[in-house]
Amino acid sequence: MDIRTTMKLNNGVDIPQLGLGVFLSEEGEETYNAVRWALDAGYRHIDTAKVYGNEASVGRAVKDSGIPREEIFITTKLWNSDIRDGVQEKAFYDSLDRLGCDYIDLYLIHWPVREGYNEAWKTMESLYEKKLIRAIGISNFNPHHYETLMKDATVNPAVNQIELHPFLTQKDVVSYFKNKNVAGESWSPLGRGELLGEPEIVKMAARLGKTPAQIIIRWHLQSGLIVIPKSAHKSRIIENASVFDFSLTEEQMANIDALNKDQRTGASPDNFSF
Repeated sequence: MDIRTTMKLNNGVDIPQLGLGVFLSEEGEETYNAVRWALDAGYRHIDTAKVYGNEASVGRAVKDSGIPREEIFITTKLWNSDIRDGVQEKAFYDSLDRLGCDYIDLYLIHWPVREGYNEAWKTMESLYEKKLIRAIGISNFNPHHYETLMKDATVNPAVNQIELHPFLTQKDVVSYFKNKNVAGESWSPLGRGELLGEPEIVKMAARLGKTPAQIIIRWHLQSGLIVIPKSAHKSRIIENASVFDFSLTEEQMANIDALNKDQRTGASPDNFSF
């Protein structure tokens, strides 16, 4: 296992298990530098979204890296207002244009917007069939959202990206989707930094000669999850990838699992107002 270790999605596409998230990274130099540093450090998976406002910087950094496009896995997402306005196809092509790409590796419905995620999925299935997207998936879906989606769907989502960290392990949701052959992916994997001072993790990090962030990222990887820690700092981007030279024991994994409080840093998929 190393930084380029991949997981095979349900349609045969390989996704790097560790990626860089760029949520809250500013468009321009901040995002551009973060992506370049990540690619230089060996990352091959970048996760962005229309609503982050930084797709153009991601695309420019990918192009300028000199790494062949097919070696880099890019995820972006369909935003809620575009679903409500019925402009899903235009939104996709706009993202493609901002990224400066001919295709997107993984395209996700960002949130389960009641007013139209089934219709959005039909559009995404069409774009997938046209080979403009290598895999389509969902984000922030609970089992009941998935069941509604699958009443009309012909393509099973490849991924469900949800808020997941040791304070919000969502074991039941992960297990449900695993049984449906939908890969789990963690956003806010460090709990927006709240977990970095957690005594159990701090002690574990000291014993293993690692940082709390590295312990948590390793926990995600060993839990069989795709994980996309965010940072705009070069040293932390490199540090977050230095998680392949150690492993956690079953007892250590269980101790981290036991930290669960069902505590969210973001909105609930069943109650969001954006």
